[in-house]
Amino acid sequence: MSADATYTNPVSNISDGNRPIHLGDPFVMRHEGIYYLYGTTDELEGFRYYTSRDLVHWEQHGWVWRKSPYSWAESRFWAPEVKFYRGRFYLTYSGKLRASKPARMLMGIAVADSPTGPFHDYRAPWFDLGYNTIDSHLLIDDDMTPYLYFSQNGHQDGYDFGRIFGARLTNDLAKLDGEPKLLLNASQPWEHANWQYNRTNEGPFVIKHGGVYYMMYSGNSTFEAHYGIGYATARRPLNKWTKNRANPIATSNPELGVSSPGHNSVVESPDGSELFCVYHTHADPTRMGGDRVVNIDRLTIDGQGRLRMQGPTRMPQPMPSGAPVSE
Repeated sequence: MSADATYTNPVSNISDGNRPIHLGDPFVMRHEGIYYLYGTTDELEGFRYYTSRDLVHWEQHGWVWRKSPYSWAESRFWAPEVKFYRGRFYLTYSGKLRASKPARMLMGIAVADSPTGPFHDYRAPWFDLGYNTIDSHLLIDDDMTPYLYFSQNGHQDGYDFGRIFGARLTNDLAKLDGEPKLLLNASQPWEHANWQYNRTNEGPFVIKHGGVYYMMYSGNSTFEAHYGIGYATARRPLNKWTKNRANPIATSNPELGVSSPGHNSVVESPDGSELFCVYHTHADPTRMGGDRVVNIDRLTIDGQGRLRMQGPTRMPQPMPSGAPVSE
């Protein structure tokens, strides 16, 4: 564990000589004092995981979920998230339906007794609405009601699109409890950067603060410099969501060498006093490919309820509050 007072993005893989962690769609959860990082690590096989006690220095581990010869999906294993619910851990993820032509993207849910797995499919595929579904995100509300948010992604009339839906789940998480509702689509000027070819909202992540629900999401194409993070608010999980006029709250900054921040999760600092946004950027800001690295930056919610990210950063930042230090 490091005694440094600062960290610098991207965060490091101590299992690989403190080099940056290369993965996309990072999701972090904390359980019993340990942070667990999951993401798009092996698109053809499944998901590996990392652990940390300070959010900055991470140790790489093995498979948390891996496909078998009998798996419903064959590739494109994307965007895993893990939620602790009623004494068990549930992993949600996206995959390409086996032997589907054209390619069909659906979601699965797996279960384990530990955040390290191994996770075994519980419902796979989870459900089929007749269109591509990716980027699953579970919200367990204060009254323990489970909600699912996800992206419908596709291609039509010469452009790619992404739309964010939400639905209530049955209490066993096995299926939808009602029809999904369309909550967000590409509607703000910054999301029209390449309107002729891309109209995407994706990667939803919801937190609750002061009785208000905040949905962070990504807009535009992850393979372009226009990709960024915005947010919307609502008073109920499936009511009307209103995008903030100050969006995006994170976008590319060529002067800093930051390209396409997006698909984030949110987690508290070790002492619970700070919020951090965990997100990916292009590993090489001059190449708009699928090689991405993991970053963390502070989130704040001010007295007017405005969500702000203090970044993206590339200069040294104070370590997360309460991070343990070595003797």
